Amino acid sequence: MLLRTRPRSGRSRLQFLLLSLTLGCVLMMLIVLHSPPPTLHQAVTAQANKHSPDAGYRLDFGDSQEWVLEAEAEGEEYSFLDGLPPLISLQEDQLLVAVASPRARRSQSQGRRQGSYQFIKHTSRRQDDQAPEKDWRTEEDGEESEEEALTPNKPLGARLPLRRVLPEVRHPLCLQQHPTSGLPTASVILCFHDEAWPTLLRTVHSILDTAPRALLQEIILVDDLSQQEPLKSALSEYVAGLEAVKLLRSNKRLGTIGARMLGATRATGDVLVFMDTHCECHPGWLEPLLSRIAGDRSRVVSPVIDVIDWKTLQYSASTLQRGALDWKLDFRWEALGEQELKALPSPISPIRSPVVPQEVVAVDRHYFQNTGAYDPLLSLWGSENLEMSFKAWLCGGSVEILPCSRVGYIYQSQEASSGTDPEVILRNKIRIAETWLSSFKETFYRHIPEAFALSKVVKPDCTERLKLQRRLGCRTFHWFLANVYPELYPSEHRPRFSGKLHNNGFGLCADCQAEGDILGCPVTLAPCSNSRQQQNLEHTSRKEILLGSPQRLCFDVRGEQVTLQTCREEGPTIHQQFWDFQEDGMIIHILSGKCVEAGAQPSSKDLYLHQCDGKPSQLWRFDQTHPVEER
Repeated sequence: MLLRTRPRSGRSRLQFLLLSLTLGCVLMMLIVLHSPPPTLHQAVTAQANKHSPDAGYRLDFGDSQEWVLEAEAEGEEYSFLDGLPPLISLQEDQLLVAVASPRARRSQSQGRRQGSYQFIKHTSRRQDDQAPEKDWRTEEDGEESEEEALTPNKPLGARLPLRRVLPEVRHPLCLQQHPTSGLPTASVILCFHDEAWPTLLRTVHSILDTAPRALLQEIILVDDLSQQEPLKSALSEYVAGLEAVKLLRSNKRLGTIGARMLGATRATGDVLVFMDTHCECHPGWLEPLLSRIAGDRSRVVSPVIDVIDWKTLQYSASTLQRGALDWKLDFRWEALGEQELKALPSPISPIRSPVVPQEVVAVDRHYFQNTGAYDPLLSLWGSENLEMSFKAWLCGGSVEILPCSRVGYIYQSQEASSGTDPEVILRNKIRIAETWLSSFKETFYRHIPEAFALSKVVKPDCTERLKLQRRLGCRTFHWFLANVYPELYPSEHRPRFSGKLHNNGFGLCADCQAEGDILGCPVTLAPCSNSRQQQNLEHTSRKEILLGSPQRLCFDVRGEQVTLQTCREEGPTIHQQFWDFQEDGMIIHILSGKCVEAGAQPSSKDLYLHQCDGKPSQLWRFDQTHPVEER
């Protein structure tokens, strides 16, 4: 008897499905049980996205990437500034660069070459647990517990939110100013070395919150070999979520000057804004700077620097001031007097300033590069603002403080700034004096005798910077004293010279050929004679060239021709009867910065002013040299 069996295909399929479902559930349970807890980075990302500000600067933290600049050959140098290869160069293999903004990440992929960059690795997040989570908060989620607020050992800067509203201290007329269209873009360069985390980020967010996005090309953070842990992977992660913020790291100590130049070489904005990393900006601080530079790219401009108390972080508005200096080459703020204030066309007019401050300064990027940038042989930091100021004034530019631009600055305590090596600062001053002060460097050395002793040891080589001055056609420091800062003109007596004034080129002497009344007589050359009264001259301690006659006549200028005019009464004003007789034999008209030259006009041997070039017809000597007069 044959038995018929029922097909098993349907039952087998059902069993297979049940078994697959069971295995899937088990696998999901294993994944859930073994999943790591959320990292601090993920928690902060979620919180930041939840409270994302409306200003357009996202806090969506993505994967941070570190990139290292590759050197094609060991020891090979790369020139960063066009036309200045001997002045500014850094080795590419000395720089570690982390650039990871949302815009940059879209064009980066693992293992893919990007120009001279190569992807290394994803930043390890194991260090994130050590990052100060409380300091990452925005103003909205910046509440802290009463216990935290009363903790005495926690710095006040770490307890304040990263964003705060500053009091309005600008003149009402500033609020009526509307920036014109077509302003240049800005690259803000922030250099830091072990800067406090909240102070650094407060500066960054202050810029992002106050600078119009259309004008802010980028913020470039330059890490000058910081050692603090939060400024490593945690900072890379934080910067990765900020639009238009780049992070450059150096693996050697550059100092403020070198770090600023490194940032400048990577900047792409039209204007460079060098800013210290303990600042807070007012709304509208950037537009006046860009507007003035747009009008004249040779202007070097700075905002009014308000004071933020380093203990309480209280904001205090500064009065209108200008940057000044003394003969020790120390910078100081100088309040405008009543006369200077009345001379301003408007309370918000730009203020001519002898010196620009270090805290915040803006300069056209191409002008900065083409005029030699910062002197690369200045050490670490100190006096770079003086060099930039002298170069601007003497080489065709100008320096201004803009009242409608306001930036607050935390002036560090004396204890915090006492770690600076005073010899480093003194070396920089010596270099500035040797490069820019010409014969007035002796006045500097008289005010700091230890600088003179050190100059004999260090013997600074200023050859390249002096060549730069000649290439740019810069004026002498006499012109600066006469036209920019006459208050600085030294009051001490100088060496005196007398007798006949000989011209090296012609072998003749300065003379006046008029008979009788010689007032207004043109000074010319004539054969040297001991019997001619008109050849008996004296270079006085007041910088006059005086004819020894009862009329008391002095060398003067009429239409660039040297003539004899009545000597002016003594006073503080530098005028056109002031002359500097230099060691090399040139006689410089202080007010114009030009030299006395014989035979400048082909048809005569009269004395005229001409651009200083050291030709024999510009070289002179007196018969006698007298010692320094006692006061």
